[in-house]
Amino acid sequence: MRLPLLSLFVGIAVGLTFSAHAQEPSKADAASELASVKKLLEAKFPGAPISNVSKSPYYGLYEAQIDDRMLYTDGKVSYVLVGSVYDTTTRTNLTEQRLRQLNRVAWDSLPLDLAIKKVKGDGSRKLAIFADADCPYCKRLETEMKGLDNVTIYTFLYPIDALHPEAARKSARIWCAPDRAKAWDEWFESGKLPDNKGDCPTPIAQTAKVGEKYRVNATPTLVFADGTLIPGMLPLAQLESEMKRAEAEAGKPTAAQK
Repeated sequence: MRLPLLSLFVGIAVGLTFSAHAQEPSKADAASELASVKKLLEAKFPGAPISNVSKSPYYGLYEAQIDDRMLYTDGKVSYVLVGSVYDTTTRTNLTEQRLRQLNRVAWDSLPLDLAIKKVKGDGSRKLAIFADADCPYCKRLETEMKGLDNVTIYTFLYPIDALHPEAARKSARIWCAPDRAKAWDEWFESGKLPDNKGDCPTPIAQTAKVGEKYRVNATPTLVFADGTLIPGMLPLAQLESEMKRAEAEAGKPTAAQK
């Protein structure tokens, strides 16, 4: 959903209402404050899915997630700021970083039996992808991933009918092939589809529900070992960097597990 335009106005003075020397609240008081902010946000934005309300590290403001966006507000929800906070030294989008952290999924919760499995090298690293057979960015990603080694790749067939009306049919034929991983590769390399009618049972309807659960709204969307979801095509160097970071972070609890 989209927030009303008025919610985009920034109350610049809002941070000044908080004392830098205020006494640190107890856990019970802090929980009560967060519950109050959530309740006020729900009253201001009826029907909006408010989640992940917490105290931000910025000027005593609170942060909250609505769909795939982060907003910042004061304790009385008198002002709301929707947008990104950047670290000007590192040029890092801190809001995007925070959203990725909050939206991490537990790798073990992924229904990997519904995916096409491809093992490269010793398969020790892992990567999952929601992909559309007719998505040009998915094709570019497949080209980049040729440079990956020692990885097990799980591809969830995720056709987006509104954009690619033939993708579901093509995905079904690929899934019904004797060697699904080979059929997937051949489709992107040469445009060749398996010689079948695509009439075997497929997991496409199930993976659509999985994608909806994890807010997957673009292809490709990558899921790394630590459960971080990143939409969009990544070049090989960035893929390697994200995989290295994710392997280091894997095992740490997600927001839902804390």
